[in-house]
Amino acid sequence: MEAEELASRIAAFPAWSYRFEFDGGLSTPSVDPAMVNRHEQRRRYFFEPLLALAGGSLRGRRVLDLGCNAGFWSLAAVEAQADFVLGIDANATYLEQAELVFAAKGIDPARYRFEQGNVLTHELSEGFDVVLCLGLLDHIAKPVALFELIAAIAPQLLVIDTEISRSRASLFEVDSLYRRENAVEHETVLIPSRLAVLDLAAQFGFEAVALRHDIDDYAGMDDYLHQRRLAFVCSKDVPLGPLEGERRSALPWWVTAATAAARTRRR
Repeated sequence: MEAEELASRIAAFPAWSYRFEFDGGLSTPSVDPAMVNRHEQRRRYFFEPLLALAGGSLRGRRVLDLGCNAGFWSLAAVEAQADFVLGIDANATYLEQAELVFAAKGIDPARYRFEQGNVLTHELSEGFDVVLCLGLLDHIAKPVALFELIAAIAPQLLVIDTEISRSRASLFEVDSLYRRENAVEHETVLIPSRLAVLDLAAQFGFEAVALRHDIDDYAGMDDYLHQRRLAFVCSKDVPLGPLEGERRSALPWWVTAATAAARTRRR
């Protein structure tokens, strides 16, 4: 694809959720530089531990990216040598962006596919080794149905990144999304607590670890800083012992958040 055509097609979209860089210095626009930091920190936080568990790459594995948006994590999986990636999202514009990104990157079409659909009802007839559930669990009103879907796929590894309730009990908070167009089926969603995610995973036979924050710059990451967001790695047959789990502090969240913020400022 010629640079001029790519630049024109990028500019035709009113907004992009992720920054993608291409040959020749072209990139998608990023309104807030802090968001670029956010996604790079998330890569370090949960995607690198996934690769470490998988032996350093996703070679030989098929990946399902639920709620794939513009394909940022699908691309990360392909670049990590996944054999194949299927991305599913209800938003047609996001999928158009994903198709453009993969075409511009020159990714072999045999290694990926994007499909529009409701992740809870979309028909899946293929097997997958890794499931990415990033920013999705907190966008639905049916967390049990989501886990039923994932358990039926029987992946080796499942990565969840979600907003969480700060409650120390196992519960779901009823909430409404600030961007309601991203909700799945219902505008009212259920936000899980940390323990609720672990309990739900165990209900469906997954061992799960809540990952310790490995974040050195909290710019654009207030939800992580204030303990409103957490990532989990789940597995049925891959030992999770190498992962560094979160150590839940006995101190109130605002004390640990202030400590983390001060540490970031010193850096």
